[in-house]
Order: sequence, then C-alpha cells, then structure tokens
Amino acid sequence: MGWLRKTLNFIIGMVLLVAVWQGVIWIGGYEEALFPSPLTVGTAVAAMLADGTLFEHLRVSLGRFAAGYLLAIVPAILLGMMLGRMPRAWQIVDPVVQVLRPVSPVAWSPFIVLWFGIGNMPAIAIIFIAAFFPVLLTTVAGVRKIDQDYLRIAENMEIRKWPLMYKIIFPAAFPSIVNGLHLALGTAWVFLVAGEMVGAQSGLGFLIIDARNTLKLDHVLAGIVFIGLSGFILDRLITLFEHWVGRHFGTPPAT
Repeated sequence: MGWLRKTLNFIIGMVLLVAVWQGVIWIGGYEEALFPSPLTVGTAVAAMLADGTLFEHLRVSLGRFAAGYLLAIVPAILLGMMLGRMPRAWQIVDPVVQVLRPVSPVAWSPFIVLWFGIGNMPAIAIIFIAAFFPVLLTTVAGVRKIDQDYLRIAENMEIRKWPLMYKIIFPAAFPSIVNGLHLALGTAWVFLVAGEMVGAQSGLGFLIIDARNTLKLDHVLAGIVFIGLSGFILDRLITLFEHWVGRHFGTPPAT
C-alpha cells in the first residue's frame, strides 16, 4: 500500500500546484499571452505529444544527461573512495576542489563551445561538471566516516585492495554516496537545460529557447513541465537503485 499512498500524495501535490498556478493568473489578471493557463499549456503538451516533438527533444536530452551523468559519477565515486583513504592526498586536493566547485558550469560555456563546437558535447560537458563535485565530496565524506572497526575486521581477514573497496568501503560509504547521487542529479538536470540553451540545436533546453524566440509561451511552459516531471522520475530511479544496492549489500537506505 506504500506505493498507493505515494501516488496519491503526488496527485494531491500536482493538483495543488495547478490550483496555485491558476490562482496566480486570476489574482494577477495576467493575459494568456504573458502567462498561459494550465489548460492552455495542457493543450500545447497534447499537441506536442501528438506530433512527437516533445518525445524527440526528451529523447535527446535524456541521452545527453545519461552520458554526462555516468561519465561524472563513476570516476567521482572511484576517486572519492581512493582519496577518502588517503588523508594527506585529500588535504592537497580539497582546496582545489573547493575553488572549482562554486564556479557555475555555465561559466565554462564559452570555452566548452570553442573546444567541442555545437552539438551534444557542450551539454554533456556541462552536465559532467555539475555532477562530478557533489558525488566526489559526498564519497570522500562517506569513506572518512566509516567505522574503523570494519577496517580492522577486514585487515584481520586479510581483505585488501579491490576486495576491500568493493566488500567493505563501498557498502559502508554508500548511504553518503547516494545522497551525492541525488544532489548531483538535481544539479546536473538543471544545468542540462542551460547547456542545451548555449550549445545545442535540439533537446528540452533548445525547445524552450526556440519557443521563446517565437513567443510561444505555452510551449515554453510545456517544456518546463516536462523538465520537472523528468527530473522527478530520474530521482525516483536513483531511489530504486539505492534500494537494490541496499538489498545486495545489506545496507540501510540513506536518510
């Protein structure tokens, strides 16, 4: 019954959001040309679904996101697990990370476009930058917080190197790692749109820019709606992955 309760809560939340949306239009007296109503946007969504426009742009965006996200989180987890075990090395690397981390990925866009041109790579590069640091930092933090008793037991059982990483360190640090995966997903999905706005000719970000240029604000909001729903679904997929890892290693879900 848990999934039914969650579904009901989601529906209630969406109904409240639409009600607030419509209420803002009524109270503010906005015209359709300035702030399209939920009904107008729903009609635009239906039309774009019917002709395949939304699905095509969504497919492109998801492909770019998957490439950039996976390229970021895999090395971030591996590097974070190693640096978490090497305090001296982390003391040297940490200031570098703290200097680079606050820089918005979009700030790199002039160089990214020059280096990679127009197409998929600028968006993938921006997603990589956005996702890498949250996963790296949470992985290092998770490894450094591991109960030392686990490591002593592993040493007594002569578990070393890769088996130590896989059997002991990764499961113990996973609750922290998965928090980083959630944070990185939210950040990377936000900057995906920015990446597609500055260096792509397709995708949800390009769809929004193209609709803005033609003053089709209902299409702009339709793209925003799909971005939000897609981000929600992707976050739930990470939660499913978290539960799968928890069952495999016997680790509790992250809180």
